[in-house]
Amino acid sequence: MALQKKSILRPRKPQEEAEMDITPMIDCTFLLLIFFLVASRIDAPLAIDLPAARHGTAVVIKDSVVLTVAKGSDGQVLIYKGDNPDRRYLVEGLNPVEQDEAIARYIEEQITAAPAKKYVLIKGEKGVLQRDMNRVEKAAGRANVEQLFVGVLEAK
Repeated sequence: MALQKKSILRPRKPQEEAEMDITPMIDCTFLLLIFFLVASRIDAPLAIDLPAARHGTAVVIKDSVVLTVAKGSDGQVLIYKGDNPDRRYLVEGLNPVEQDEAIARYIEEQITAAPAKKYVLIKGEKGVLQRDMNRVEKAAGRANVEQLFVGVLEAK
């Protein structure tokens, strides 16, 4: 007679679920964060020369209120009514809030005057900062105009 193997079923022990301890990973993350905060230099962004525009939209000057934003010799932002950078056409106001109010008044006057103008064109010189242009745009945006155009004056 041949020997038969008798299978004995043993109850299996319940397996413990493996848990992952992520505490060391969090510690490494914080160490890397602190390292990069301490080791990095926070510099002001460098000035970039942008290429000339290839595409643009024609703006009808006779239907537009024109403002020219320039930088004075002392670094002050000068805003002129029209294309003429002459002191007689300078927007009055000693601080930016007064200038913004004067810009909004000037545009409202030009829109309601005959012949009525429906667009605003803001021209900026090369040395004018984007934040100054943005401030003038916001002041001009208070008036009820159809479109607001922004352009950069070519270097002479």
